[in-house]
Amino acid sequence: MAKETKGNDGVGSSDQIVLETRNLGITFGGLKAAQNVNIKIKKNQIYGLIGPNGAGKTTIFNLLTGVYKPTSGTFYLNGEDLTGYSQEKINHKGIARTFQNIRLFNNMTVVRNVMVGLHNQPEFKCNELVSILRLPRHFKVEKAMRQRAKDLLKIFDLEDERNNLACNLPYGKQRKLEIARALATNPKLLLLDEPAAGMNPNETEDLVKTIKYIRDNFDMTILLIEHDMKFVAGLCDEITVLNFGTVLAEGDTKTALNNPEVIKAYIGG
Repeated sequence: MAKETKGNDGVGSSDQIVLETRNLGITFGGLKAAQNVNIKIKKNQIYGLIGPNGAGKTTIFNLLTGVYKPTSGTFYLNGEDLTGYSQEKINHKGIARTFQNIRLFNNMTVVRNVMVGLHNQPEFKCNELVSILRLPRHFKVEKAMRQRAKDLLKIFDLEDERNNLACNLPYGKQRKLEIARALATNPKLLLLDEPAAGMNPNETEDLVKTIKYIRDNFDMTILLIEHDMKFVAGLCDEITVLNFGTVLAEGDTKTALNNPEVIKAYIGG
């Protein structure tokens, strides 16, 4: 059961801190998948979470989105403790994500995929009776949702694809659609899990521009996982490097990437 809203406990005294984790961790049996992870992300930052395979990056995303419940530590969004909340409530509070393996509703149209993300917004609420009886409110909400979805698709140059099935989009456009759907939930913090994976250089360059556009035009704070170090270096303001579930390095992207321990973790001794 989701917890009731908590006080901010003095967390995020600076208005600039959007996400803070304190000694966040989880243990599966005897395996410490993540431990003592401390991250602070400021408003409008593009922040990277990197590390070798198995370092615990996606585990942290799963903790931040309620897929896993932490066995230690806490995390805060704009000063509010969301530790232990359900996936739905965390999303409602303002954290949205994409996945390493694209998860779309393949047999639904592009526009319908985005409309799914709008259902948690108060202005698009419609009770079951109104929908079943097809009362005027139902059609009004449906029209408004479709227009909002089309507006989001324009940003990603997907408006012309809106009536196509999601499964028929090329890979790069499927990635964009997943981000558009996440944005539809109106998040304060957007988590991107390897957004550039599988993209060609032109698609990756376009994605960099898109992420910066989202940051600047949606007043968005972004946390991303990525293995492409060129992508990270050209996009992220700061990074945290994980290895074996613990923080290996953190701070300014260029400095952290040149840390000898980080280089050793990636390419060996």
